[in-house]
Amino acid sequence: MKISIKNTIFNILPVLVALLCIGCEKEYRRPDHYKVDLFADERQKGEAYVMNRTECFDTSDMVISTSAVKLTDSSKGRGKPVYIYKVNNGELLKATRDSVVEYPLQFLSPQRLKLRKDSSVYVYLKKLEGYRFLAKEKDLNYQWLKGAPVYSVQKDK
Repeated sequence: MKISIKNTIFNILPVLVALLCIGCEKEYRRPDHYKVDLFADERQKGEAYVMNRTECFDTSDMVISTSAVKLTDSSKGRGKPVYIYKVNNGELLKATRDSVVEYPLQFLSPQRLKLRKDSSVYVYLKKLEGYRFLAKEKDLNYQWLKGAPVYSVQKDK
């Protein structure tokens, strides 16, 4: 039996190449593995930032005191939920754009507002951003101020 060096090299070479390939394999990590969550503390506690009355008043473009707010339309299907409210009458407390408000006034809210039928509330509004087609169809110019809760007027007095 003759063992040639040439035959052993051809037999051992594929084994060596396979071992090298297995040893150099890099572990693949998904892109979400590298994410850094800046608001992890707030999500764990389940708390979101809620503005106080003066912050809401200062940040708003329009503030109305009213007891006539009703939910007129809502959409919870695909995408973000949208709620459209109607203010039939009220007292204008602050306006940066218009000094006269024509009622009924409709506004958009990304969350459902906890309104009571028996009390007056402050309505904090900002100029509508986005929702171009919905604004045109429903004649919307304002949206609920993000981070503003529903404050009752009776508690203030």
